[in-house]
Amino acid sequence: MKKEILTRLFLPIVAIVLTTVACGNRKANTEKALSEDLTAKKMLQGVWLDEDEEDPAFRVIGDTIFYPDSTSQPAYFQIVKDTLILHGSNIVKYQILKQAPHFFMFKNQNGDVVKLAKTLDRSYLTFFEAKRPAALNQNKLIKRDSVVVYGNDRYHWYIQVNPTTYKVVKPTYNDDGVEVDNVYFDNIIHLGLFRGATQIYSRDIRKDDFGKQVPSQALKQSILSDIVYAGAGTDGFHFNASVCIPDSPTSYQILIIVGFNGSIKYKI
Repeated sequence: MKKEILTRLFLPIVAIVLTTVACGNRKANTEKALSEDLTAKKMLQGVWLDEDEEDPAFRVIGDTIFYPDSTSQPAYFQIVKDTLILHGSNIVKYQILKQAPHFFMFKNQNGDVVKLAKTLDRSYLTFFEAKRPAALNQNKLIKRDSVVVYGNDRYHWYIQVNPTTYKVVKPTYNDDGVEVDNVYFDNIIHLGLFRGATQIYSRDIRKDDFGKQVPSQALKQSILSDIVYAGAGTDGFHFNASVCIPDSPTSYQILIIVGFNGSIKYKI
C-alpha cells in the first residue's frame, strides 16, 4: 500500500522534471537560433566582387560560401551581430564594418578592410560552376625501376607512385586575406626490391609510416610526395622519401634503408 502511494507521488514529479528539461532545451535551441542574424544572412546571398578590381570574391548560397578557385573548399558560415563566422578546419571570425543589400565591408585577419559589391551579372556564375577541388600535387601514376649490380648479385628495385582520393586539408589565405581550406590528395607509394627472381621487400608506404620522423601537426598537413632511389651500401639499399607540406617550403626527407634480408629502417 505504501509502495503504491509513493509511486503515485513520484510519477507526477518525474513528469514535471522531464517537462522542465524539455522546455529548457527548447528555450536553449530557440535562443541559439535567434542569436544568428538571418536578415543579414539573406542580404549576403549572391555573387560578390572586389569593389576595386571587380574580381569575383565569393558566392553565397544558403548558409554556404563558395570560392572561385577550384582548390578552396566551400565553407559553412554564420552572421552573429556584427561578426561573420566561417566554419572550416578552424572557426574564424571577421568583423563586419558595413552591410547593405549590394555592399559588404569587413576586416580580414590582417586588419585590412575588404570592400565587396554584389553583382547581378550572371556571366560571373561560370567562376563557380560545380567542380571538385583540384589537386595541387602531381595526381598521376608514376613508375620507376632499375637493375643494380651489387657484389655478385643483380638487384631489381621498383617504385610506383599511386595517387589516391585521400584528402589533405591545409588552411591558407586567399587574395582577400580570408582563411580558406585548400584540398590536396595524398599518394601511396609501392616499393619493391628483388634479388634475381627472389622478392626481398614489397610493400605500400604511406605518410603515416613516418609518424616518428615527422612532427604530428606537420604530418597532418603533408602529402607523401615521392620516393627515389639513392644508392646501395653495406647496410642495404637506400631510398629517399619526401614528405611535403603543399605550397610550402617545409619538406621532410626521410632515408629508407631496405636491408638485404628485407628489414627496413627510417632515418631523417
